[in-house]
Amino acid sequence: MKAITTIMGIIAPAIALAASETAGTEDSGIFVWIFLGFFALIIVGQLVPAVMLITGLVKGITSKKEAKSETK
Repeated sequence: MKAITTIMGIIAPAIALAASETAGTEDSGIFVWIFLGFFALIIVGQLVPAVMLITGLVKGITSKKEAKSETK
């Protein structure tokens, strides 16, 4: 728990400093938008298989289990 607190104490000021330095800039170039679009495509590409996996798990859990009958 102490390690997490230490890490958050180091990261939080860095994020606040970065946000304050870039808050006034409005000159995002085309390459920034291309990068963000590519990043969004990667995220969406990862979500599709995740949703398919979750729906398969839910169907597997909620479906009726067939009893196996042993004949001797």
